[in-house]
Amino acid sequence: MAVQKSKKTPSKIGMRRSHNGLTNPALAIEQTTGEIHLRHHISSSGFYRGNQVIQTKVKEEQEEVEET
Repeated sequence: MAVQKSKKTPSKIGMRRSHNGLTNPALAIEQTTGEIHLRHHISSSGFYRGNQVIQTKVKEEQEEVEET
């Protein structure tokens, strides 16, 4: 079993951890609605790259209200 010969200095620990910092998520703006969403994901309104790919419940409820 490997055992370190001497204590790691704070400098060496910091160098090792330099790549562990958090980055901001990659965000995109939907072309049709202007909504902000994660890249390569469907927006909450059901659009992906300018096309509506799924019908959302909110959209269906609005259509029902408009019909009556």
